[in-house]
Amino acid sequence: MSIYPYCVAAWLLLTGAYGICRSHNMVHAIVCLSVCQSGTYVLLLAVGYQRGATAPVFGSTTKPNRNVVDPVVQAMTLTDIVVAATVTALLLALAIQINKRHRTVDPNELRALRG
Repeated sequence: MSIYPYCVAAWLLLTGAYGICRSHNMVHAIVCLSVCQSGTYVLLLAVGYQRGATAPVFGSTTKPNRNVVDPVVQAMTLTDIVVAATVTALLLALAIQINKRHRTVDPNELRALRG
């Protein structure tokens, strides 16, 4: 098992988190959040990878004679992608509405939203 996918997943997560912390624009922060979420895709696929294994597609009900990749991890990755797309769309819609009402997307300039 290689350590490279785990390093790439950690790098994507840390790069996205750094971008969120340093962002002065809501759209930039949303894009950085999607970069963080792509790190979770790489991590999930790295966890489910098996060298020399085949796809989990069976033609009959008999047990396969070769190793197969765990289909649960692939299903979780697809679910993660759908959830990430939904969250990104929702956050971008909120950023558009904030821009329409307050004429800015800089979180520091949104004085009316402070409690």
